[in-house]
Amino acid sequence: MAVTASGDGQTWSSGWTFILASVGAAVGLGNIWKFPYVVGTEGGGAFVLVYLVAVVFVAIPILIAEIVVGRRGGTSPPVAMATVAERAGRSTRWAIVGWMGLIAGYLITSYYSVIAGWTLAYIVKAGTGFGGAAAAEVAAQFDTLQSDPQTMTLWHTAFMILSVFIVGRGLQAGIEKTVKLLMPALFAILVVMIGYAAIEGDFKAGWDFLFNADFSKIDGGAVLTAIGQAFFSIGVAMGLMMAYGAYVPRDVSLTRSAIIVAIADTVVALLAGLMIFPIVFANGLNPAEGPSLIFRTLPTAFVEMQGGVIFGALFFLLLAFAAVTSLIALINPIVQYSQDKWDWSRKKGAMVFGALSWFIGLATVMSFNAWANVTPLASFETFASMTPYDLIDYFTANILMPVGGMLIALFVGWRLDTRKLADELSFGSQAMFVGWLWMIRVVAPLGILAVLYSTFA
Repeated sequence: MAVTASGDGQTWSSGWTFILASVGAAVGLGNIWKFPYVVGTEGGGAFVLVYLVAVVFVAIPILIAEIVVGRRGGTSPPVAMATVAERAGRSTRWAIVGWMGLIAGYLITSYYSVIAGWTLAYIVKAGTGFGGAAAAEVAAQFDTLQSDPQTMTLWHTAFMILSVFIVGRGLQAGIEKTVKLLMPALFAILVVMIGYAAIEGDFKAGWDFLFNADFSKIDGGAVLTAIGQAFFSIGVAMGLMMAYGAYVPRDVSLTRSAIIVAIADTVVALLAGLMIFPIVFANGLNPAEGPSLIFRTLPTAFVEMQGGVIFGALFFLLLAFAAVTSLIALINPIVQYSQDKWDWSRKKGAMVFGALSWFIGLATVMSFNAWANVTPLASFETFASMTPYDLIDYFTANILMPVGGMLIALFVGWRLDTRKLADELSFGSQAMFVGWLWMIRVVAPLGILAVLYSTFA
């Protein structure tokens, strides 16, 4: 069986393992933390419908394109883009697109590890009944955590060490074994938590909020938010899918794999809503609480619910599992690059770049306390109130990822041989291939341009 190889010459042991790892990469805090609160703030079911349309017409087409480049290049994102471009008779300066994804993903690891550390802290908090605190006092514990840089650094360190250890062990011994263990566990806990929400929560109210569409609540801003959330949730333009694509055997269908990954990712996001909103409504809480929904609002409910200690701890364990599988995917591309360019071992690459990411992450830690009023770019109106964490998040989510994703779509759609693409992707019909081709040539880039325009208008 002919395969591609990257860095240390490893490949996924099977196409199914690649799918599992990619689902693990895509399913993260964006699904279980961000998606529910965005649905809550954007009006519920109508937003969900717009989000699903964005997944189909923007996220999936670019995901397929990114994995194609990864498998063809067989190496880290910057080198893969240059290699594929050169083989197609194009400029190797297309490598800049690979660099954009690699840098975006790497910067995200620095603050993702900090936020993931909160999940570890809350496993302990929930498992001890939040120290016996009354419901009215539980929400304040999140403020206490954020105001304590030493505690935040401790959990950030623990999470980064765990992720570096997994990536350093290699593709099959580290990443594969981890996703094979954690992804089934994640889905099992998710099902258990939905059952708990159905019994103890107001499941009908949660279902209606998530799936009954009131289009009067949808405006242009909500549409653009849906496109951005779909783009972020699936995991495109962060380098991780291109890097994972480099390990894919040639006999694995990229189209089928990408669609399965996108469907699984979307299903998890919807199930997260069915897990969270029944609990929120049963306790008379506000679904539009925003980012604090998970760490302030839900803990208040767990304290008052039967079995809240056990199921609260399970909930945050679920978040931690999702965060681990995503963080190892985010670190992998730069480790892959260190193997390709400098012939480093995976262990060395993981340790060096993990340590650097940990150090950068301290800026995020401090942004919630000592540096809460530090705004490095205050002289610019757009960035006037942004802390170091806000700036990193803004730069990656609003510039590197959308621009990189748009360039990937344009490169694959307009600069690669369409006949070879049709053979490689095996859509099953010419009409489906042509439809995908024009989505990455026109529809997806225009959707991303709309997001960019809204960002800078």
